[in-house]
Amino acid sequence: MAVQDLTADMLTRIRNAVRNREKSVVVISNKLNRGVATVLKDEGYISDYENVADGRQGIIRIALKYGARGENIINEIRRVSKTGCRTYSSVSDLPRPMQGLGISIVSTSRGIMSDRKAREMRVGGEVVATVC
Repeated sequence: MAVQDLTADMLTRIRNAVRNREKSVVVISNKLNRGVATVLKDEGYISDYENVADGRQGIIRIALKYGARGENIINEIRRVSKTGCRTYSSVSDLPRPMQGLGISIVSTSRGIMSDRKAREMRVGGEVVATVC
């Protein structure tokens, strides 16, 4: 079965792995998924990730992160802009999940970044996902 939306597949794999208390998860690599993984690492939602060459497209191995007592760091991760319905926001309309306690991942003309960094750089773009 061919996966149409690789980013939605990545977010679903992370969501399922966190629910099952896995230490790591493997997803298919592409430019958008590498950008999302970088934002998740920079914002402290995952501990690390690595690109692994597999002779085809490549994979990303993501090491998940949990709290000191084993609580989930990622409580909710959701795809916002879908293949059939793209969602764009200007810098003033970027969503603030949980009143700023979560992040939105935004694909801008200057790269993939969190909503905080997009506000700081004064750029809007496509809202890829939200993480709480």
